[in-house]
Amino acid sequence: MSFEEDDEVVLHDKHSEYDGETGTVTQVVDTMFGEPNYTVSFDDGQEAGVPEDNLELAEDDESEEDPDEGDDEERDDA
Repeated sequence: MSFEEDDEVVLHDKHSEYDGETGTVTQVVDTMFGEPNYTVSFDDGQEAGVPEDNLELAEDDESEEDPDEGDDEERDDA
């Protein structure tokens, strides 16, 4: 799976201080072998040169919950 800029991803790299953290893809660069490497920004820094195999798309739990919460609020106001 390839990622695009602004995708929310989870980094899996036991050698990184950001292992297991969710960040945002800020740059996609193709290597000379035609494979993408990513720069991922986190709250307190960034990790560059991350291969695709070390990333997974972050689950979007918050945005799934927000519409439900909005519906509840509308029912309370009615």
